[in-house]
Amino acid sequence: MDAEPFLLVGAGLVLLAVLSSRVAGRLGIPALLLFLGLGMLAGSDGPGGIDFADAELGQSVGIGALALILFDGGLSTRWGTVRPVLGPGLTLATVSVVVTAAITGVVAAWAFDLPLETGLLLGAIVSSTDAAAVFAVLRTRRTGLAGGIQPTLELESGANDPMAIFLTIALIEIMTESASGWPALLPMLVAQFAIGAAGGLAAGWAARHAVNRLDLDTDGLYPVLTLAIAGGTYAATALLGGSGFLAVYICGLWLGNRELLHRKSILRFHDAVAWLAQIAMFLVLGLLVFPRQLPDVAGRSLLLVAVLALVARPIATTLALIPFRVPWREQAVIAWVGLRGATPIVLATFPLVEGIPDADVLFDVVFFVVLTSVLLQGTTIDRVARLFGATIDSPPTVAAPLEAGAPLPDGTALRELPIPAGAVADGRSVVDLGLPEKVLLVLVNRNDTYIVPTGATRLGAGDVVLLLASDDVFVRVRDALTAPAGQEGERP
Repeated sequence: MDAEPFLLVGAGLVLLAVLSSRVAGRLGIPALLLFLGLGMLAGSDGPGGIDFADAELGQSVGIGALALILFDGGLSTRWGTVRPVLGPGLTLATVSVVVTAAITGVVAAWAFDLPLETGLLLGAIVSSTDAAAVFAVLRTRRTGLAGGIQPTLELESGANDPMAIFLTIALIEIMTESASGWPALLPMLVAQFAIGAAGGLAAGWAARHAVNRLDLDTDGLYPVLTLAIAGGTYAATALLGGSGFLAVYICGLWLGNRELLHRKSILRFHDAVAWLAQIAMFLVLGLLVFPRQLPDVAGRSLLLVAVLALVARPIATTLALIPFRVPWREQAVIAWVGLRGATPIVLATFPLVEGIPDADVLFDVVFFVVLTSVLLQGTTIDRVARLFGATIDSPPTVAAPLEAGAPLPDGTALRELPIPAGAVADGRSVVDLGLPEKVLLVLVNRNDTYIVPTGATRLGAGDVVLLLASDDVFVRVRDALTAPAGQEGERP
């Protein structure tokens, strides 16, 4: 069969998705909602007429895309914003998921007249917030969320997949009599988190050294290297019995918060890959659903959405955040932004692949819940945040006029050098740094504001200086300026 028709259809769908993102921005609708809609229109029930019912292939596409999206999310997350909310975020990623699954599952069993185990399976599938939805919606908004709301939500969505996957697989194995009960499955939960975290840290450490030390002939190969690392991290961790999703997020978080050569090109590349992954994933998942079946579950699914958004999620959020004394206004916004997205739809393919009774009904209900969640909650975040007084001005970040890492004809490049607290450069003026003649301090990024330094400019902890230097000279300057004060050694 010729490949050209498939390429033409695929290119056309991606092009429509890209154009629809522009429309979504103007209408205030999350773009991923339109991506799903395009997939539905292209499917067998829509004018596209594409007959696609391969749940296993859809599951594979969704898993691969989620791994790339989580890696990009980790790369672009600053550890300084995540560290203060580590406790609340991880508690939401575990305790909140279990509570949400239990409440939603009991209601689902009653509303759809399902066995309790099947209802709990449905609750487990929709129990986690979705990284693709949360990152896409929060990072395209024009207003900021006060306090630690946004980093908490992003950390939760990046780390709650292991618990949702555990609950889903555990219930499927119990229903298929592949496991004797919950106690026999608890080691799997521990392994998911422990191996996932260890694998992510190890991969992040190795990735940083590989990027900074490998001398590749072309700059364009470095993003390809990190892409391979992301895929390998997920696959290797999953094969070892850990959470590949957690590992790939931690790997990206580690890599994005360390000194990294070619940082700008790597970040830009993975941002584009994450968008492509979102488009491909939502298009494929949209193809899997049969829109003509959705009206049959619409009424009861709306009840489930209401319970999930107004009862289960708020109760779960409150229970998870009580120990951390999070202000109730922030709790209310966090509870509302419990966006469901690709993760529940991907998890809904597990019962289809395993042949669980009522799996088709579960998939349709989950798809309807996701559509409604993104449409209702994703479009009202700003209004709800303003209602609870939890918004702040969020001006756009000022971009540097030169790109870090881009080589110049003389062999030098613009390099970013963060100044740690207590380092040699902390508190010193530029003139006292003793920079070599071949090094030019071009700019200083201070709180996202770029200033042109003079000899009297005094550097401080948290500043990011942009140095024009060759690779070998930069390494020498970096080691000298970031050494702890009192251990200066040789001048740069």
